[in-house]
Amino acid sequence: MGDGLMTDQAAATASPPPQAGGDERLKQTSRTKKLMSRPELGAVAGTILVFIFFAIVAGDSGMFSALGIVNFLEVAAQLGILAIAVSLLMIGGEFDLSLGSMIGAAGVLVAIPAVELGWPIWLSIFFAFAVALVVGYINGIITVRTGLPSFIVTLAFLFILRGLTIGFTRLITGRTQVSGLHDLSEGDWLAPIFNGEVLGFVFFWLADMGMIDTLRDGVTPRVQGIPMSVVWFLVLGAIATWVLLRTSFGNWIFAVGGDKNSARNVGVPVTRVKVILFMCTAAAATLFAVIQVLDAGSADTNRGLLKEFEAIIAAVIGGCLLTGGYGSAIGAMFGAIIFGVVQQGIFYTGVNTDWFKVFLGVMLLIAVLFNNYIRRRMTESK
Repeated sequence: MGDGLMTDQAAATASPPPQAGGDERLKQTSRTKKLMSRPELGAVAGTILVFIFFAIVAGDSGMFSALGIVNFLEVAAQLGILAIAVSLLMIGGEFDLSLGSMIGAAGVLVAIPAVELGWPIWLSIFFAFAVALVVGYINGIITVRTGLPSFIVTLAFLFILRGLTIGFTRLITGRTQVSGLHDLSEGDWLAPIFNGEVLGFVFFWLADMGMIDTLRDGVTPRVQGIPMSVVWFLVLGAIATWVLLRTSFGNWIFAVGGDKNSARNVGVPVTRVKVILFMCTAAAATLFAVIQVLDAGSADTNRGLLKEFEAIIAAVIGGCLLTGGYGSAIGAMFGAIIFGVVQQGIFYTGVNTDWFKVFLGVMLLIAVLFNNYIRRRMTESK
């Protein structure tokens, strides 16, 4: 279908075993070739290289202590939540440049009702998600119905959302920041799902065994659990991978990204698929915002600046093609892990953090070149 990327990727991941005796009409594909066709291959290799590099240059700096590991996992997880949704949208052949502005808007949509209007935190969170879904729906409908590039539509919403967020926040509060959420979130039944920790007993046991560092009291571990952002990251990654590889909707995503006209001709609901994907990216931005707002105890209208580009970089490093129809949620997760490891690794090695942007640009260029090479090899082998 389309340029054949959907069929190739599906065959590489879910091809049935050959019949006994074989069929000379069926072309057999080696395991090595199947592995080489996986979109996340480059990201996995890059992750291994990054870990080896920092193990050598920063192995004794505390980067790979329990605290250091949780730190870079938390950075990776928060970006990964965005990158997973962005990867699905890119596979579907679209972009969402309003993602960063949606983060800032969602944070304010949680904070203002709670602080200024006295809403409970759980209700403010539901309100933020509801508004985000509406924004995603509008982005999707305008893109599909007008035929305009999603780059242009969502770029417009990048400015619209940021401007509305700043304007209304300053109008209501007189400031661009809204604080006071820490006290309001205490005792809220929904807040721990976004700002809590899990498996704390494991870390206390490890501290008791002397396997991880403790505070000055010698009992309390410096890391008291796995942040919920990491849990969300893993759960969303598993769900997205299952959807892509095991459901009809996943096949539809590959189809509309490969060739939307061919997909429509065989009965794929192109409009529905694209609108749902835009709603998913808006929801992911809101999840990111809620996690950060509850952790910081405040909202800032400028939060999320340039996050849309970081998420796209993670998705591209993870194997997503800019032309759509090919990619992997797992690859996007590894792309986010590379991001988190390098960002924290630069901090632990004491290198000027300005060089991190250079690394991102280089990794993006390498990822695009590698992905184009894989796509060319796949096309030539057909």
